[in-house]
Amino acid sequence: ILLYIILYHITLREKGAFPRISRPPYLRKANKPVLAARTQEGPCCQRASLETLRILSRDKRALDPVATREGLLVLAGLAQLPSAQDGADPADSLQEDTLTPEQESVVVEALKCLCNVVYNSPAAQQVCADLKLAHSLCTHLRSRCGRHAVGLFSLRLLFLLTALRPDVRASLQSQLPAVRLLREVLERTLQVRWVGPYEAGAPEPEAAPLPTEDNERAMEALKAMFNLTLTDPAEEDGQHQVRLIIGVMRHLLLLRTETEEKTEEAHSHAVNLLSNLPAACLDVLIDVPVQGGQEQYGGNNMAAVQVLLDFLEKRIDKGSNYKEGLTPVLSLLTEGSRRHRHIRRFIKAQVLPPLKEAKVRPEIGTTIRNKLVRLMTHVDMGVKQGAAEFLFVLCKESVDNLLKYTGYGNAAGHLVAKGLLAGGRGETKYSDDEDSDTEEYKSVKPLINPITGHVEEPMPNPMEEMTEEQKEYEAQKMVIMLDELIRKGVIQPMGVRKDCTVAPLEETLRQHTHESSGSDTD
Repeated sequence: ILLYIILYHITLREKGAFPRISRPPYLRKANKPVLAARTQEGPCCQRASLETLRILSRDKRALDPVATREGLLVLAGLAQLPSAQDGADPADSLQEDTLTPEQESVVVEALKCLCNVVYNSPAAQQVCADLKLAHSLCTHLRSRCGRHAVGLFSLRLLFLLTALRPDVRASLQSQLPAVRLLREVLERTLQVRWVGPYEAGAPEPEAAPLPTEDNERAMEALKAMFNLTLTDPAEEDGQHQVRLIIGVMRHLLLLRTETEEKTEEAHSHAVNLLSNLPAACLDVLIDVPVQGGQEQYGGNNMAAVQVLLDFLEKRIDKGSNYKEGLTPVLSLLTEGSRRHRHIRRFIKAQVLPPLKEAKVRPEIGTTIRNKLVRLMTHVDMGVKQGAAEFLFVLCKESVDNLLKYTGYGNAAGHLVAKGLLAGGRGETKYSDDEDSDTEEYKSVKPLINPITGHVEEPMPNPMEEMTEEQKEYEAQKMVIMLDELIRKGVIQPMGVRKDCTVAPLEETLRQHTHESSGSDTD
């Protein structure tokens, strides 16, 4: 009831304005309005009504009066956001030069209400899609981002619409250069200065941190762009736009904000967006001719890749939320290493440097290699596979190289999944340069236990002082225990198929028997 009252009194009632909502029965006999917040009565009343509506709109059960075409048109009008389906004049959109502080506060409160209603109401999402509010947001994005609060909540509303409505994403991609518009917003917000085709000028070492307001708008723009890049850009110059975006992301990775937490958040959004883009274009991260690079990596600049590696280690050290926080950067670095030789060589030098000794198990220690090997046996399948695949690619998908750095016990699950339990290489072709072992490693290599990946101290033989009868008794006891575990279904004997994948032992025995009988017949 209160929502009806508020919405009625903030409805534009002048002739030719947005449609008027019919007065509900419980108000028809009222002599005075409960909340006098009509347009002609001033922005202060409107703002107070919208603040109340914003609080009430958090309740999903009370949104029916607002989640209608009329209700949303009222809010869109107060947000100075013309609807593409309502015949509104584009000149009615927000003009930042003529906006007073009071009017700006009304626009911001209306945008906040729209965000709440869209987030909490599927019906409102459908109406916004029909009214093409996302198109209107994109069309007027440049003018709306001139003021911080208006730009922030305009971008947040665009993010919500593109996140909750796949049809809105598809429509924006096919009918508007939405990705290009968001990239231009990011360029202005981050003050990108292009010095090459896809190279942004490096931030000055003594430059001030990115202001909090600019950082907040950039984060909302990145989230909206993430939604719009879930599929390949539909624009004619799609690859050009992708490379420009990666150039902007490189600039963002090298920026610092006012706090360490905000910097990590910015890097997280940059990683998520980069994960959506084609890996073939990631050379933009390192190909910066104006700034120069390192000779041993083909003259490429690895500053951005180093930031990504540092971000990866920070996320590992957090020890929680690995699936959302760690897998995107693992995937990004894996694909970048797979497609770009210099990126792989640089990362391997940091993560898997040449081994000098093997006295400690690969998963024990504080290096990034030790941390990644520990993740290879993580309980989350996505995290486990991501860490294993990253190390596998750094080893040029060579089983022998992977086992050298991780041990067979840690790598067995990944090798089984890829059908490489018997050794060999993956399908990707890599350069012919060979890895060389250090002299220290070569001297201890024959002593390394291939299962654990390290040199074990000599262990006393427990059967050394046993008689033959005692040995036979222990062997029979073990057989009985294994048989009981098999019958109870605790364990299952497995065998290796011809294609090196694992299957129940009975199946593999039947396969070998069938092949043997076929060869005997021939």
